[in-house]
Amino acid sequence: MAEVEKGRKPSEESTDDSEEEDSEEEPKLKYERLANGVTEILQKDAASCMTVHDKFLALGTHFGKVFLLDIQGNLTQKFEISPVKINQISLDESGEHMGICSEDGKVQVFGLYTREGFHENFDCPVKVVALHPRFSSSNYKQFVTGGNKLLLYEKNWLNRWKTSTLHEGEGTITNVQWRANLIAWANNMGVKIYDISTKQRITNVLRDNVSLRPDMYPCSLCWKDNSTLIIGWGSSIKICVVKERGHTELRDLPSRYVEIVSAFETEFFISGLAPLADQLVTLYFVKENSDHMEEEFRARPCLDIIQPLPEGYEEISSDALTVRNFQENECRDYRLEHSQGESLYYIISPKDIVVAKERDQDDHIDWLLDKKKYEEALMAAEISFKNIKRHEVQKIGMAYINHLVEKGDYDTAARKCQKVLGKNMELWENEVYRFKTIGQLKAISQYLPRGDLRLRPAIYEMILHEFLKSDYEGFATLIREWPGELYNNMTIVQAVTDHLKKDPMNSTLLTTLAELYTYDQRYDRALEIYLRLRHKDVYQLIHKHDLFSSIEDKIVLLMDFDKEKAVDMLLDNEDKISIDRVVEELRNRPELLHIYLHKLFKRDHHKGQRYHERQIGLYAEYDRPNLLPFLRDSIHCPLEKVLRHFQNCRMGNCRRALQMIMEELEDVDKAIEFAKEQDDAELWEDLISYSIDKPPFITGLLNNIGTHVDPILLIHRIKEGMEIPNLRDSLVKILQDYNLQILLREGCKKILVADSLSLLQKMHRTQMRGVRVDEENICESCHASILPSDMAQNFSVVVFHCRHMFHKECLPSPGTIPGVQFCNICSAKRRGPGSGIMEMKK
Repeated sequence: MAEVEKGRKPSEESTDDSEEEDSEEEPKLKYERLANGVTEILQKDAASCMTVHDKFLALGTHFGKVFLLDIQGNLTQKFEISPVKINQISLDESGEHMGICSEDGKVQVFGLYTREGFHENFDCPVKVVALHPRFSSSNYKQFVTGGNKLLLYEKNWLNRWKTSTLHEGEGTITNVQWRANLIAWANNMGVKIYDISTKQRITNVLRDNVSLRPDMYPCSLCWKDNSTLIIGWGSSIKICVVKERGHTELRDLPSRYVEIVSAFETEFFISGLAPLADQLVTLYFVKENSDHMEEEFRARPCLDIIQPLPEGYEEISSDALTVRNFQENECRDYRLEHSQGESLYYIISPKDIVVAKERDQDDHIDWLLDKKKYEEALMAAEISFKNIKRHEVQKIGMAYINHLVEKGDYDTAARKCQKVLGKNMELWENEVYRFKTIGQLKAISQYLPRGDLRLRPAIYEMILHEFLKSDYEGFATLIREWPGELYNNMTIVQAVTDHLKKDPMNSTLLTTLAELYTYDQRYDRALEIYLRLRHKDVYQLIHKHDLFSSIEDKIVLLMDFDKEKAVDMLLDNEDKISIDRVVEELRNRPELLHIYLHKLFKRDHHKGQRYHERQIGLYAEYDRPNLLPFLRDSIHCPLEKVLRHFQNCRMGNCRRALQMIMEELEDVDKAIEFAKEQDDAELWEDLISYSIDKPPFITGLLNNIGTHVDPILLIHRIKEGMEIPNLRDSLVKILQDYNLQILLREGCKKILVADSLSLLQKMHRTQMRGVRVDEENICESCHASILPSDMAQNFSVVVFHCRHMFHKECLPSPGTIPGVQFCNICSAKRRGPGSGIMEMKK
């Protein structure tokens, strides 16, 4: 089949039929010209009608011939029917029987594979013929013909044809369509529907636009399904649905009725209709007057897809077709036939037949490529082709990559290489060299294969050298991300070493060189660089490659870098670096030694026991909050040494603090306040000794010392003849403070006596209260129930105020105090709850 030129729909403003509009909206249909045998037939003859079956095509011509064609248009069979025009061809559902009528009144119905048939000549033109859809079955040997009346032919039980008139008197029958039990036909007045099962005419749909000549603008009929009829006439379209009438509505009415569910006017003259899912395919004819031509100009036919609405429609797509000799055609010269099985639509004109079909995924991809929508095309191709047509996906992808490169979007082009080139290493290398040519090796570097499938090492080395020239950070990133097996490691090490000669302190290059040494298993060199840079990966390197023997003399350096990680590493590997070795290395860094020994103690209280005494001073100096827990948990610190140490330490610290206040600040009030806070007799002694030759300090002490130290100690040590400011007032204050203390003591004594008496009375009242005794209580001595089972017997029970109960006979003999018995349980515990005894007899 040959492709057909299509373009925009002609409008009233433009008469240039060659102009086409490049729309961004993707077309719904594609077109091909039915060629092969059809081309030869239409060169000598002209098409008048055609009927489509899923298996073949039946073409009628103006010279009275009927040709059977395959789907590709190849001729398979030819029938000489009449010397004049074939008006209509009808096929049953099976495609085994054909009905033909012609302009000279001939009607033929025959089997394509049998000899049975019907031949009749009428004295007037027969415009239409329609076989029962199930004509091949013996029960449905029926067909209708239409000229000036509609005749029904039925074969009776005697195998003879019986004729009956279904309709007449309203002009020529111009179209008839039979679907299931319903026959629809059109005449000059309108469209009728007949139910052959009930032998009732259901409805009459009147013709609109009565001003249009019916012979120039014939009616188009099409059944969408067994109950939906589509009518196109002139510029109007109606969609009619045949429905069952309710039992209460029957009366004398037909059992069915027709509801028009959609009716609307179009801007064009309708030549044919066909369904497409819930949409309509419409063949239009447009007449336009050209300002540049004196004669009437007939435009190309248009095939539109529309969405019917209750009172209008929405245009989905529109294509104007360039069929052969379209300038000479009129509305009545076009027909639209369709194959329901494959959604094929045939546009029939006298000198050309065009096939329209829904566009498939391949067409969709081609359209996207044509519109340079490569991303969408590639995605659609991957979904459609998958592994079946990988080369097609690759072809589309390469076109996309080329487009991106031409546009200058190198990063996107490089990223698409991963998806498009896949496992084709040859294409990969070609693309890498292309990116090198345009100076964009960096763009493609992050997308190169680096898994099981790899390029040659020279490719990766070329890219690394490119980064090393201008982008140290990018180079370092690639070294971290790329496996070391992708390239020759020694080649890259030498290149980095050469660059370090120019910039020996560059941390990025040094770090990268350490990583390269690690890939090459030269760990000592890598460790040396990491320690020099204080790099965080040094610990990971030591652990991973067991480099503990290399760090014995670098412990201080490691701890200065990261104390927590270093200590954890040392403690986790005591078998490789001993505790003694670590302590020896940290002997001059007590703050680091404390951190190490503290963590060691937290892990195991005994491992570092030989250093516990030293740790006391370390805790006191660097970590006082943890000192007490350490002393509590450690069993290796002699307590007398601990006490002596802290006494000396505390006293020494306090004396130094007091000395600083007195000598540097010369603030006697602050010194006195400090001594009060410490509340230490030796510290008061130091304060007095320091102040005894300073009269102002003595005055301050006299005013404040009375409530903390005996003032006589100070007064006795004052030298005779020393002048002391405000001495009389200070002595008066000392006496007043003494009197105040005497009064306070007497007041406290009175309060204590009163409280003691009150509490004694309260205790006595409490002890005099009764105690409940029942069968649940037991004797604390024999552990039997405290009450006898027979309550009539005499029994004695002793209940103490501590709530312990005894059988009287179970109590031991009384103590040394006559008449006083104590609870032997509480006495054993030295609790002495009371001495009162209560006997309960019942």
